[in-house]
Amino acid sequence: MTIWITSDHHFNHANVMTYCNRDFKNVDEMDEGLIDAWNKYVKKDDLVYYLGDFTLGGKSDAERYFLRLNGAIRVLEYPWHHDKRWLQGQLYYSRKHEVVLDRAIVALEHELPDFDIPVILCHFPIEEWDRKHYGSIHLHGHSHGNAPKMKNRLDVGVDSAYKLTGEYRPLGLGESVIFARGD
Repeated sequence: MTIWITSDHHFNHANVMTYCNRDFKNVDEMDEGLIDAWNKYVKKDDLVYYLGDFTLGGKSDAERYFLRLNGAIRVLEYPWHHDKRWLQGQLYYSRKHEVVLDRAIVALEHELPDFDIPVILCHFPIEEWDRKHYGSIHLHGHSHGNAPKMKNRLDVGVDSAYKLTGEYRPLGLGESVIFARGD
């Protein structure tokens, strides 16, 4: 099982193509390209941490996309991001797989046997996080690849992934840590 981290797909959101200079002809082409890139990397048994801004649509829109995406998806819970339209402050379960809502900030320690430091997940980039001065890693979304560079912090949203890899895809946890460290 591979662990993936991603955010900010903005499915069915035409304005994000202009805002982020996504090179797609229309929103349908964008959505199909994002789904294809996701499924090219994420396998059915993989785990995906989704850090927010999945779609601006409602529950039926979210469900339509979840049904097409590989992996078990955990969406971080925020009462203020774009996903509030489909989350509506409650647990959400897809017909295909469980979508678990976690706290607004999550420290991945127990799921990372290969890492001896925590990886802190949050939708927003933060300046200070648990054990920052001991080498812990902060992975976030929201800034669409425009957050100021900071040691051990990385925007893992699809626009940042495109800048790093040339594809609008989730980033593996290991490669995210490498990119964040600047290795």
